[in-house]
Amino acid sequence: MNFKNTKNLIHDRSVVHNMGYHIVWSVKYRKKVLVGEIETSFKEILKEVAQKKDFIIKEIECDHDHVHVFVSAKPKISPSYLYKMMKGISARKLFVKYPELKKKLWGDKLWNPSTYVETIGHISEETVRKYIQDQKVKS
Repeated sequence: MNFKNTKNLIHDRSVVHNMGYHIVWSVKYRKKVLVGEIETSFKEILKEVAQKKDFIIKEIECDHDHVHVFVSAKPKISPSYLYKMMKGISARKLFVKYPELKKKLWGDKLWNPSTYVETIGHISEETVRKYIQDQKVKS
């Protein structure tokens, strides 16, 4: 396969990879609490988590009641582990720093349990399918 765009490839000890995930989750009851200082703190917390847990946040944005994060991680880190870390650690730290959030959300849960995850790559699914299909012809 001819990878024309190799700038996103990450070279680790035994693997070269470009694992990207678009992850979206929302605040419980879609309450609009991700504003101002809370939003800023949340983004800082996620950046700390990424640094400590060895993954990269490429983009992050909040829309008052939900979050979009584009992350890159080693293949050994599953997408479910990524979002569970981000959601769990951020909720715990935000509740400590902003105890009034518990009153706004009527309890000890910050995030809706549902999460959307999408893989992101620099080539299309159709390109990969065609490449795989063409392998038998080349052999």
